Amino acid sequence: MLRLDINSLRQAYISGDVTPLQVVEEIYDRIEAHGEDGVWISVVPRESALQRARDLAALDEPARKKLPLFGLPFSVKDCIDVADMPTTAGCPEFAYTAKKTNLAVARALDAGAILVGKANLDQFATGLVGVRTPYGVAENPFNSDLIPGGSSSGAAVSVAVGLVSFAFGTDTGGSGRIPAGFNNIVGLKPTLGLLSRTDMVNACRTLDTVSIFALTAPDALEILNICTAMDPDDPYGRTPPDARLPTYRDHAPFTFAVPQKDQWEFFGNEEAAALYKEAICELTRMGGKEIAIDYGPFVEVNDFMFNGPWLAERLVSVSPFIHEKPDALHPVSREIILGAGKYSAGDLVKGLYRLKELHNHISGLLDGVDVMVVPTAGTIYRVREVEADPITLNANMGYYTNFVNFLDLAAIAVPNGFLSNGSAMGITLIGPAFSDSYLAGLGGAFHGRRVDRLGATDSPIPEPMERELAAH
Repeated sequence: MLRLDINSLRQAYISGDVTPLQVVEEIYDRIEAHGEDGVWISVVPRESALQRARDLAALDEPARKKLPLFGLPFSVKDCIDVADMPTTAGCPEFAYTAKKTNLAVARALDAGAILVGKANLDQFATGLVGVRTPYGVAENPFNSDLIPGGSSSGAAVSVAVGLVSFAFGTDTGGSGRIPAGFNNIVGLKPTLGLLSRTDMVNACRTLDTVSIFALTAPDALEILNICTAMDPDDPYGRTPPDARLPTYRDHAPFTFAVPQKDQWEFFGNEEAAALYKEAICELTRMGGKEIAIDYGPFVEVNDFMFNGPWLAERLVSVSPFIHEKPDALHPVSREIILGAGKYSAGDLVKGLYRLKELHNHISGLLDGVDVMVVPTAGTIYRVREVEADPITLNANMGYYTNFVNFLDLAAIAVPNGFLSNGSAMGITLIGPAFSDSYLAGLGGAFHGRRVDRLGATDSPIPEPMERELAAH
């Protein structure tokens, strides 16, 4: 059985149990066996991937040791550029051949990783459901009737079903967390600016980040550490402070904020509510102290995502294409993006003022709190339910996610268990900017106590879950 979590595959290479060529062959066999599963928009030709594997295999031991991601397969959400490959953003008529590779992706390649392909998404990264695409819905590996989550649907599923070790998605309002929750994997939404947002099709450039999907939290953090770099072409890029950043240590006491109970929202899904209660109990057993806070201000920030003047950023990202070829867009994507027209410049200014007020208020609510803990999603829907009511049900998906980037917070979604319909569900740990390492440490410890397998594979959770990693 080929295990693709980073530590297992790395050890298999060191021991000689497998070679990069064998891994590539196995992965491409798996892709062919899956057939039209909606995961991919374009796949690197098998022979090209094999040649990459041959080049890596030909390296001597000292050269291999300089490549921390040696032989690790990965995928890229198809709104992120890879040179000489098409970028579609989920819209065939929008497609162009990229001239450059996004810096985070380039650093993964420079570290020895093997690109498998470009993954499916909600068109123009506008959605949290994973069904707004002309390329077919990426199949939820636990129940094909259920949505896979979006917008980074294909990237998440490619990790969950054992086609890659990690994947790059994007996250504006939850796109790098919701699919992680529904696929029993980890979704790391880094501090804004750590990973370059140039050489990609932005949804909202001021809020976007490249995100990371992986089978474990240590895996996701390792990818972040390797791929973090200041991009001189990204005006929103930034570097971590010079001071040593805190990291989580097992059994260390911590405080965690949760919404007041009368503000919990599970949209009638009592099983999902029960799983969240179990998560709170588990965190308490781990040494956490629960603090209930007013969630109302967070809900107000959520509303800015699709019901406010920030829609103008989405319109700017796809103009003039959307005006020249409106019929090329998915009807729901078109409706949402063109909705920017009902807001004025004055509305945006007022929104900025109100966001600052809410930001200051929320900072007070979180003062003295180590992390905030929320369900990654309150419930999950069937594909046909979302297609029948696309706007409302998508908005429900964002109840616990939309506020994070508006407030410049870091977050990680980790597995928390399963519903009776087979669906995976997760929780999300949220902290201040540059708390990525702490969140990953706590998330990894929690994951190891709650779920016994990786993604949708039969691979057990590796022991120990936590690896010592250098803080980025």
